[in-house]
Amino acid sequence: MGTITNGRTSKPYENSNAPGLAWRKASRTDLDPILKDCVILAVAPAALGHPHPHVPDGTRMVALSDDKDPDSPVLLFTRAELTKFVQGVKDGEFDDFLATDEEMDAASLAAAV
Repeated sequence: MGTITNGRTSKPYENSNAPGLAWRKASRTDLDPILKDCVILAVAPAALGHPHPHVPDGTRMVALSDDKDPDSPVLLFTRAELTKFVQGVKDGEFDDFLATDEEMDAASLAAAV
């Protein structure tokens, strides 16, 4: 069985498409009860037989999914790809995708139901 943590608490959690992984979500979300409102990441097994020629066997991978559905798809990225994306986030390149204050309030209300 896998787990999920928000940096404060850990709970059992399993995604059927990537069993046994230790998932991590933002500390701004709760695990008691698990509020299903977050993108989650996990260290994935190293690449083996990846279809893209620039991902050789042994490349360290990161899994990304959505915690709302334990059967949701799991996307795999190399750590280099994730690093480049996070650097873009830190540089503000994706700020136009962020929720407005009203959208954040609505999401908080929906999670409380």
